[in-house]
Amino acid sequence: MSPAAAPPERRASAGLFAIRLSPVVFLALAAIAYVFHVEGADAYPWRNTLPFLLIVLLCWAALRAGRGRWTGAGWRWPLAAAGFAIPTAGLTLYMHYGFATDLDGMYSNSVYPDELFRFLPLYTLVAGVTGFAIGWIIGRSVDETDARMRARRNGRPSV
Repeated sequence: MSPAAAPPERRASAGLFAIRLSPVVFLALAAIAYVFHVEGADAYPWRNTLPFLLIVLLCWAALRAGRGRWTGAGWRWPLAAAGFAIPTAGLTLYMHYGFATDLDGMYSNSVYPDELFRFLPLYTLVAGVTGFAIGWIIGRSVDETDARMRARRNGRPSV
């Protein structure tokens, strides 16, 4: 059933969709601003914003699949998006924090300190794809368990 063919109570308005996505967008914009603050124009700030833009895109896909609700299409998309977001945002922000505060000489003891950020998006995306896969698998398991519990409650045999 396409979203246009869904009953009106199942269709999400564009405003509700935007409200539910706005916290993710605001957090991504704050993280992007921090990346630009730490790196400046000297290193690779545009490249290091890619993980945050992909987080917004995956959260948009989760809301789209759920017709404006985070769990409208089950738990696969939201848990996969969270599984992607946690390692990518965490690793990127931690490395930028370490660079900004010269954690363990990350800046002062390095010959080329800006080169730290050259391949960082690749590392974070690999970690994010791994987290996405784990989140998807956990979401599938939660959906299957939920279906079995509903079937048991309704007196039908297990799926």
